[in-house]
Amino acid sequence: MDLVTLNSVSYGYLDEPVVDQVNLVIRDGDFIGMIGPNGGGKSTIIRIIMGLIQPWNGEVIINKGVNIGYLPQTHRFDNRYPISVLEVVLSGLLKIKGISTRVTKKDKEVARGVLAKVGMADLAKRSIGELSGGQMQRVFIGRALISSPHLLILDEPVTYVDNRFEQELYHLLELISRETAILLVSHDVGQIVSSVRTIACVNRHLHYHPSNQITEEILESYNCPIDLITHGHVPHRVLHTHLP
Repeated sequence: MDLVTLNSVSYGYLDEPVVDQVNLVIRDGDFIGMIGPNGGGKSTIIRIIMGLIQPWNGEVIINKGVNIGYLPQTHRFDNRYPISVLEVVLSGLLKIKGISTRVTKKDKEVARGVLAKVGMADLAKRSIGELSGGQMQRVFIGRALISSPHLLILDEPVTYVDNRFEQELYHLLELISRETAILLVSHDVGQIVSSVRTIACVNRHLHYHPSNQITEEILESYNCPIDLITHGHVPHRVLHTHLP
């Protein structure tokens, strides 16, 4: 089933397009890695899908009944605020049901189930301010999952985590992808290619590659000036900067 479709979508600032004639279909079961240089338009595409900005032209189709969970790159969250891990996850449900809705026993059971899924069940009563960066990301992923989304969108989810939690987080996303379609935005190509199933390279235009195998020829043909710096079996090379 097609969850989200972008048809010839463009958007920019003043008279300069940031994304131009973008086409993308996100289907049930997809695990897409969206890569590209800073300023290439990745976050703009996410904001368009989420309805946070309206495109200049083109068409955005979200299939009827499709629920989208979203983990933004930055979280406006005061760590000093006295709120527990469980309450943070529940806040994702109240955002859907209405902030004045009373939390039920069933809601709490669902939240605990989500915390178990993201490996945070033992810290349900812990204050959010006591968590590490990686633990907080797990909680925020749980917040995005509590509404049982058909599609989970994550914008640079490893920005605030250490290397140990980064590996665990990608493993968690692989498990989640068995039940939920994922669109993962990242500049870390060497890491995500081992997790995602397909690649979308964004540099003003979007080029979709129906595989997670990335080579220098693909990046050059897609005009995608990003760095492949890694070890192991992933091909690596620093590419020259290309004009959009």
